[in-house]
Amino acid sequence: MSNSCDSNCSSCATECGERTSKSNLDLSPSHDLSKIKRVIGVVSGKGGVGKSLVTSMLAVEMNKRGYETAILDADITGPSIPKSFGITEKASSNELGMFPVRSKMGVKLMSINLLLQDETDPVVWRGPMIGGAVKQFWTDVIWGDVDYMFVDMPPGTGDVALTVFQNLPIDGMIIVTTPQDLVSMIVTKAVKMANILKIPIVGIVENMSYFKCPDCDKDHYIFGKSNADEVANNYGLKVMARLPMNPKHANACDRGMIELADTSGLDEMVKVIENLAFTNKAINIEVL
Repeated sequence: MSNSCDSNCSSCATECGERTSKSNLDLSPSHDLSKIKRVIGVVSGKGGVGKSLVTSMLAVEMNKRGYETAILDADITGPSIPKSFGITEKASSNELGMFPVRSKMGVKLMSINLLLQDETDPVVWRGPMIGGAVKQFWTDVIWGDVDYMFVDMPPGTGDVALTVFQNLPIDGMIIVTTPQDLVSMIVTKAVKMANILKIPIVGIVENMSYFKCPDCDKDHYIFGKSNADEVANNYGLKVMARLPMNPKHANACDRGMIELADTSGLDEMVKVIENLAFTNKAINIEVL
């Protein structure tokens, strides 16, 4: 512990004995009426890579396979999950806590946009308030039985990411990236965060990987050929899905019909999530 340490680990990303010794003690309990088996964080080192799209598609695919799935939208200042699912109703609550809203096919959702009077109202809050809201989505929401909860993280490795990974029992992290030269930096940032916080990495999803021409049926690499495999191999990871630039996906999100989108491109990632065998949550876990 450094001389400048104020013992507030929630605002610090430094690896030290103090942090490690109490890493499992700081986890916040979920609501007494919630029983959540697995929590998967979906992250990116920067914005605009389609992280919310991947989160939604994973939850939809797991739901199709018969699992009770949920999405905790931790992107407080840029929430897009309710729009993708076509949810316009507001979350309800009673003296016991808040209730998530179910999508048409049964995915449970909680987002700040489900609490705002108008979904276009901006959330002009400082970091601690944003982190507090995310924590409440875990502790105060009555999720009921959930097999897989996906946490749609805000981009980057800042305050909210620390709040999530230090308070929620995250079982694994999925990194979303794109096929650009920035991929190395994006993945490296996410991997280093995972190492610091001792969160296992499930794998990498490369979004906007290519465009399949409907006329010639050829794959066109708009951003150039990706070096994601090379970067992943440097960290002992694997690119488990390459999603094309698909106008149908964008249209499904805009129309609130993501549950009807083709999610087959994530089959390998879903199989890995189904077969993951975790040790004790958030403590003494080696990064895969």
